[in-house]
Amino acid sequence: MIDKQIATAAEAVADIPDGASLAVGGFGLSGNPIALIEALLAQGTSDLSIVSNNCGVDDWGLGVLLAARRIRKMTSSYVGENREFERQFLTGELELELTPQGTLAEKLRAGGSGIAAFYTQTGVGTQVAEGGLPRRYAADGTIAVASPPKDVRVFGDREFVLEEAISTDFSLVHAWKGDRHGNLVFRKAARAFSPVAAMAGRVCIAQVEELVEPGAIDPDDVHLPGVFVHRIVEVGPGIEKRIEKRTVREEA
Repeated sequence: MIDKQIATAAEAVADIPDGASLAVGGFGLSGNPIALIEALLAQGTSDLSIVSNNCGVDDWGLGVLLAARRIRKMTSSYVGENREFERQFLTGELELELTPQGTLAEKLRAGGSGIAAFYTQTGVGTQVAEGGLPRRYAADGTIAVASPPKDVRVFGDREFVLEEAISTDFSLVHAWKGDRHGNLVFRKAARAFSPVAAMAGRVCIAQVEELVEPGAIDPDDVHLPGVFVHRIVEVGPGIEKRIEKRTVREEA
């Protein structure tokens, strides 16, 4: 389908079933596809396995799905700023696959590019490669599920660890601008994980602040080509955007 516009966020996520895997864009709170997340919350989808750099905060972003007990597993590189995340993980309610940030981005990119796995130096000599990282705790605080060891090989005179690619059933991303063919433009930090998250989903759903006609975006300005995007929803420039932490100094 050439025209990929969907009227509402609710319609765009309506076929995401319980137990689905999702790659979700965003970096901290920048670029969180909040309209799609809230539509998913409203329809009651549960038992989700989500791959995202982080899990929002207690009352925003993916944190709203977490608070409603809709997430079974998170694959993330950063899990701070969310007390409920900490509580669920330490009490055994949530599974966590903690992954180095650059490795996570490359796992998503590889999944979207049809690459099964790759070797990297990141994690060599640590529990990332050797196994034993807690993935799920038991109620008594013992480790119920730990990460397995990974294949390590020598190339030249250095060791590298094998990391498998990530692909998911769906992906959800927020973009600044898009056209009806699905070509997307991201802004600033929102671009960090969103393109690779979009690529990793077998069905990519994008919310955009501004939807334009095909040809209105210069091809050199496209950050993610429409071949990776299946549905696009316009949410308008007034959509809420939050800042995780704001630090200011007194005027001299």
